[in-house]
Amino acid sequence: MHECFRCGLPLAVVLLVFAIYPAFAEDSAEKQLAKGVVFLDKNEDGKLNDADKRLPGIKVSNGRDIATTNSDGGYELSVDDDDIIFVIKPRGMRTPLSKNKLPRFYYIHKPKGSPDLRFAGVKPTGDLPESINFPLYKQDEPEQFRAIMFGDPQARDTKEVDYIKRDVVEELIGTDASFGVTLGDIVFDDLNVFEPLKQTIAMIGIPWYNVVGNHDINLDAKHDHHSDETFERMFGPSYYSFDHGQVHFLVIDNIEWFVPDGAEKGKYRGGLGGDQLRFIKNDLTMIPEDQMVVLMMHIPLNDLHNQRDLYRLIEKRPFCISISGHTHTHEHRFITKKDGWEGPEPHHHIVNVTVSGSWWSGKPDDRGIPHTIMRDGAPNGYSILSFDGTKYKLDFKAAGFATDYQMNIHAPDTVAIADLAETTVYANVFNGSERSEVEMRIGDSGDWVAMEQTRAVDPNYKAIFDAEAAALAKKAEWRKLSNPHPSSHLWKAPLPAQLPAGTHIIRVRTKDPHGREYSGERKVAVK
Repeated sequence: MHECFRCGLPLAVVLLVFAIYPAFAEDSAEKQLAKGVVFLDKNEDGKLNDADKRLPGIKVSNGRDIATTNSDGGYELSVDDDDIIFVIKPRGMRTPLSKNKLPRFYYIHKPKGSPDLRFAGVKPTGDLPESINFPLYKQDEPEQFRAIMFGDPQARDTKEVDYIKRDVVEELIGTDASFGVTLGDIVFDDLNVFEPLKQTIAMIGIPWYNVVGNHDINLDAKHDHHSDETFERMFGPSYYSFDHGQVHFLVIDNIEWFVPDGAEKGKYRGGLGGDQLRFIKNDLTMIPEDQMVVLMMHIPLNDLHNQRDLYRLIEKRPFCISISGHTHTHEHRFITKKDGWEGPEPHHHIVNVTVSGSWWSGKPDDRGIPHTIMRDGAPNGYSILSFDGTKYKLDFKAAGFATDYQMNIHAPDTVAIADLAETTVYANVFNGSERSEVEMRIGDSGDWVAMEQTRAVDPNYKAIFDAEAAALAKKAEWRKLSNPHPSSHLWKAPLPAQLPAGTHIIRVRTKDPHGREYSGERKVAVK
């Protein structure tokens, strides 16, 4: 019986495996050895010169394995004919930035380029260079810093890119945040919109990292391996890591693309492939347990088909959180044993507020921008993650509003005395969670009463949805809001049955897990 000269298996078996699993054939391609140097680029020309300092102890990866540079700044890694080599930015250093503030920390090795797809991928890169070098530059990275988190800008076209500019980007110009991250669904299937959107976000003026989302992929790809070709051309690897200050950030690609047998069109699911899990394991092995780790992804962590594989890699770490987008809601999830988590403490996963809200839907405001309230009743916007050592906190920022706009109170404008006992006040605390305290009182002298958290549709959003649906039936010209979705940050309490006739102020206050307090108020007339 003939045998494969590489693996020693019967040749018939090898051919059968290649026929059933074409990706296996690709992975079995002849490996090459990539070599290079990581250096401190003193004259900032991007090239390794005799005067530049070669840096030992810097991590470089091929997306599977991680090498550490030697005393001469050198590294070696195996590559195949479709790999991306990238440096893992250490603390106190930065990588080069493109004119659009995108970190340039990688080299794409695709000798034959990307396959022919609707949206262009990477052009052929040719033979492997003799040396793939990575310049770094010193920068100050204090213990305390902030990062901006965008969920789902999801622009369909340049008109919606303009919405993003006017609704969000302009108010962030001049921010003191160290960098920003878009948590996937950068655009909405039209990958040509990547270019104008990245130019717009660059106006903020800080380095900007990107996570791939299910609307950022090549939908005509035949398998997952080629679903990120355009993303790679624009932004680099779809998963990677870097340090900033004392925090280690891990960008995860949890969009698995596949074409079912007999189907003409592909579909996606949330999950991670073997190469990426191998990279994550190797990456975290090199991170001390007392270091803060932040996982950034598109689909929420506990919505993946193989999330337990990832749980096993992070659940023993005392300082680890994760953040995603995708659902077009804002939510704090605490993953516990009922979710398959085996760590000693619940894992905090943040589902981030989206820039596009309800996909840029709803009646336009006086600027011509849709109000696009998210389907859980919270406004569109972004969040800011602040770090101090292993401590962190998240701030919710509603687009176009003051920073203290943190809740919306829903109650009737007018209530009959006879109906007081049947009237409920709702408070949508945008950044609220099961760990928040929410209280209500009437006027300035009443007792504060705890409100009850309830997972339900926000009645304020439902009222807006119904009113706009009626207007659309009469030929109003805007995109219909998305269907109401139960909110994870809604509280309720009845109006006191003994309220006298007159106008009263409903006051609501909330305290978050960090002890910060926010408040809101609403007037109600009792007749």
